[in-house]
Amino acid sequence: MSAFVPLLIVVLVVFAMFKRVNVYNAFVDGAKQSVPLCVNIIPYIVAMFLLVNLLQASGVGDFIVKYLAIPFGYLGIPPQLVQLMILRPFSGSGSLAILSDVLQQYGADSYVGRAASVIMGSSETVFYISAVYFSQTKVKKLGWAIPIALFCNLLGGVVACLLCRVM
Repeated sequence: MSAFVPLLIVVLVVFAMFKRVNVYNAFVDGAKQSVPLCVNIIPYIVAMFLLVNLLQASGVGDFIVKYLAIPFGYLGIPPQLVQLMILRPFSGSGSLAILSDVLQQYGADSYVGRAASVIMGSSETVFYISAVYFSQTKVKKLGWAIPIALFCNLLGGVVACLLCRVM
């Protein structure tokens, strides 16, 4: 399995040579196109980081977690994972820190640890991904994209907790 990525690279280079594509120039052209992309998405990334840090520093995040623990409990999500469920759509690194704390406190083989791991694997940073992708497209009316993505994250968390409880 460890040879898969190098083998994939070799196959791609051989295929490109077969198609008479200059691999080095194609790589450099792609790298040149990435610089303006990075410059364009930086404001969106900064906005997401700022929002997450403001919620945590102001105490609003803790307030939200405290009051959402009850309805999340009715859905089968343990109170220890409410903060993870709320932060995951906003921040991948913040939710990874929460996962690390959960695993350290409860252990990887506990119900809470397994459920937290499955939640991390089955959910996405909705707002970050939306900011990056929609900043580069002509689509400006998001419509139902974000609400549906958030609902799917919630549904994924509920199913993750259910499956981890059963298994």
